[in-house]
Amino acid sequence: MHTSTKYFEKALAIAANGAWFVFKRVNNVWPNQSFTPTWSDRPLLKSWEKTKPPLGWPRQTDSLCPVCVREAREEILGGKKDLSVLLNDRVGEIKATILERDGKILMVKDCPTHGHFEDVMSIDPEFFRHLEEVFPGRDIRAHRDEALHNHGNSSIQYGRGAVLTIDLTNRCNMMCDPCFMDANQIGFVHELNWEEIKQLLDNAISIRPRRQLSVQFSGGEPTLSPHFLDAVRYARKVGYEVVQVATNGIEFAKRPEFARSAAEAGLRYAYLQFDGVGNGPNSHRGVGNLFDVKLQAIENLFNAGVSIVPVITIVNGVNNEQVGRVIRFALDNPKKIVFLSFQPVSFTGRDEEISDERRQAQRYTLSHLAHDVKRQTGLGEPVRDWFPISFMSTFSDWGDLVRGPESQWGQLACGCHPNCGTGIALIIDKFTGEAAPMTAFLRAERFAKDLAHVNDAARGPMLSILGMTLALLRNYDPFMSPTHFRLIDLLRKFGKKFGVGARRTSLGKQRAETLAEAVRRRRTDRWNFLFIAGMWFQDLFNYDFRRTEMCIIPYATQEGEISFCAYNTGVGWRQIVEKMHMTATLMKWHEEHGRHEIFAGGKSVPLPPIQHSLVLDPDAIATPAQMDLDSASIPRTAREEKFFAASRDRELKRQAVTLSTIEDETYHLEMARLYRQHVLGEKPTIQIQPLRRTTKAER
Repeated sequence: MHTSTKYFEKALAIAANGAWFVFKRVNNVWPNQSFTPTWSDRPLLKSWEKTKPPLGWPRQTDSLCPVCVREAREEILGGKKDLSVLLNDRVGEIKATILERDGKILMVKDCPTHGHFEDVMSIDPEFFRHLEEVFPGRDIRAHRDEALHNHGNSSIQYGRGAVLTIDLTNRCNMMCDPCFMDANQIGFVHELNWEEIKQLLDNAISIRPRRQLSVQFSGGEPTLSPHFLDAVRYARKVGYEVVQVATNGIEFAKRPEFARSAAEAGLRYAYLQFDGVGNGPNSHRGVGNLFDVKLQAIENLFNAGVSIVPVITIVNGVNNEQVGRVIRFALDNPKKIVFLSFQPVSFTGRDEEISDERRQAQRYTLSHLAHDVKRQTGLGEPVRDWFPISFMSTFSDWGDLVRGPESQWGQLACGCHPNCGTGIALIIDKFTGEAAPMTAFLRAERFAKDLAHVNDAARGPMLSILGMTLALLRNYDPFMSPTHFRLIDLLRKFGKKFGVGARRTSLGKQRAETLAEAVRRRRTDRWNFLFIAGMWFQDLFNYDFRRTEMCIIPYATQEGEISFCAYNTGVGWRQIVEKMHMTATLMKWHEEHGRHEIFAGGKSVPLPPIQHSLVLDPDAIATPAQMDLDSASIPRTAREEKFFAASRDRELKRQAVTLSTIEDETYHLEMARLYRQHVLGEKPTIQIQPLRRTTKAER
């Protein structure tokens, strides 16, 4: 039986549904022109002005030959070709077709030199179709960016981005697979100095539409950079409201005071490498106590006031059975885990030359993720509850409209290609543990369409807020929401997300929350909005230039801002930029700075006695490493694959030598026989078999 509050909210939703049609009709009369905000040189887009890349299937797109690209990159690195070929020529480009076959969506392509390639993009065509159908369109074209977005066909062309990424160093204190940058395996160090860091941060906010709010410091392991804390502090100083770090957590686990210093400098989120629950599922990283490191890092960061986002690289057959356990870990610890980022493996870095057998066995897509969440947790229906990350851009447009033309920064607008990322939003009661997908009680598709009507009319803040409220109410079903969830909780969540109702100064301008205010708000809020995201970065086998040009996670480098996928995969901008701007050879660096400690080969990180207040599932902790690939005799990592290949080559050589020896001996015996017969005139020897009486049984 529902409470009286639920019935009141249902009546309110019905009333709002009737009021909406009146509002919509009036709102459509003489709509206003879009204004041009301070953070852009172009006006906000109406919904019908947004363009879309080719979607649906079968369709053709521009892709890359995995072999041609590697060969061209080696020629550039070796000085045989100039970097300008990447700006002026279509290096390694071939056409690809996206099609449906045998209940799967595939990318197939043919190189006239290196033959046929194909890979799986989805194991569920309906899921794939849903993500593309609800895509609202591309963001504003990038402008005033010629100096920073100049990378030939790999150039970013649309949007304001979501997270600016800066690699502070290519040094790392781990040496694991998979790895985007092949850390600790190349012969030089690429590490930004202080002036370069400031220049990259300053450059980013010169682009229009203005670089979006967030910056993430990455690596290698960014905490090894001597400038890490200063970089966090400077990013906050120049206006980035959200500063993040992508980290393995070792330094934060070893030193609680380091976590406090990072929080005081302005660090808001720690994107923590997290492959599963327990040391078994993390064992493929080569650190003996890696899960203990994660637990202590989470505790230290939380105590310092930093929010933790576990980042799970999912490899089929290695840790795909950990999806449900990681989500359960987040549900059991709602005050400490605010976001989950699953990243289906991208075969790049050390894995770029992966064998077809291992690639097919380890390939994991966004559709795998949606179905694994349902299968392992019972949460969410893939087509009803999962949406492309770019679906939120309609709501970002509304936030831009309400904030008005004087706003210095645009809203977070994850306007990436619908094949890039997807997510499901859960509402969790921190007190009871009850969880439900938000789209189970909020008609997301209709809500977005309603809000697009509000945005297109471009009214002032008050009418836009009224329109959003009516649209929200009419699409809300209180009977499907969690037991203690109230409509006011939903309105507050929406308002905080888009800056409505933020504290204001006496001058009427919005004031950003202090760290203490943000921590207090997050910890006293009964409801945890847990977003489970899947972000699938490309590799050479599924590369699509229509995705690259819409990238929302650009890398800031000495050669401009480069799409995440073009930098880490694609034509290989990372290898080229780092080689061009290397700090020192590895030998020279070690002579001047010494060697930093690396945890690999089963070595454990020295930690004080583990002290944490996290809720853990004993069964999950005791789970050993997943052995699917071992039972199929498929290597788990690039190192294993190289080892197996070398062993196989040695065995083949041994067999070849043995066969060659036998053939040589046979040849020499035959030549000797012919010499004796034809040169020396010896008569052939006739072998006479001894006579033997047959037995009765033989007869």
